[in-house]
Amino acid sequence: MGTFSRQSGIRGLGRPAFLLAAAWLAPADRVRAADLSANAGGVDWYTGAQQQAVDDSWAVAVDGSTSVTSNSSAFGSLTVTAAPGGAPTQSGVRVRVEALAGTYSYPGQAVTSRVTGYQQEGALLTGYEWIWRDAALAGFIGFNVRSNQLSIPDPGNPVVGTGVGLKVAGSFYANPTDRTMVSAYGSYSTKFNAYYSRFRVGYMVADGVYIGPEALFLGDDFFRQYRVGAHLTGVSFGPVQMSLAAGYVRDRVQGSGYYSSVEARAKF
Repeated sequence: MGTFSRQSGIRGLGRPAFLLAAAWLAPADRVRAADLSANAGGVDWYTGAQQQAVDDSWAVAVDGSTSVTSNSSAFGSLTVTAAPGGAPTQSGVRVRVEALAGTYSYPGQAVTSRVTGYQQEGALLTGYEWIWRDAALAGFIGFNVRSNQLSIPDPGNPVVGTGVGLKVAGSFYANPTDRTMVSAYGSYSTKFNAYYSRFRVGYMVADGVYIGPEALFLGDDFFRQYRVGAHLTGVSFGPVQMSLAAGYVRDRVQGSGYYSSVEARAKF
């Protein structure tokens, strides 16, 4: 149904569900969620721009996310981002591979039965990231392949089938002050006109840990959805950084409900 889909809100997929993301994945989401990245985006809550000394010995970042809504959607995404031209903590070329899958259900638009949808998506993107002392900005372009199938035919839902689309995504992260953060992620695919965006602000409550509000907007040719909630970002468990979020969701087809998402990043 969307490109994060109804995903967790996770970065542009089909019906409700999508972060992650994306956002990314999101396109981290940075999808990503990110994208969806999901995303989807890639995951947009992390950046290499840090005020303290950074570890640039890693070459690849792996972002994973899951998102569930009370109005019957569940999605997961995985995003791998590499910096082939040099250290990922410095400005340069980026290459990103995204994968997303999930399921959702909704009251049929042209049938009396409830319909279950199954969505899978993959994307290959390339772009550039600019990194400064307290901020990072990235832009990506590439192609995505998306498959969306229904348990029963629903003439009222045009977002069905498998196809290829042009996909663009962008992310931004900044520390306006020593104790605050701002992040944004957005993506769009020509396949079913799927879009996903997420905006977060946060206040540091512990070293590298932020808490604050978030807002997400996602949809496609069939559904439109927005989410408003709160996030806890930057919690570390060894080499893994995590983000948790929960809040209210409003879907054009499904109505009101609640969502929750979990995102994690590891560097290799």
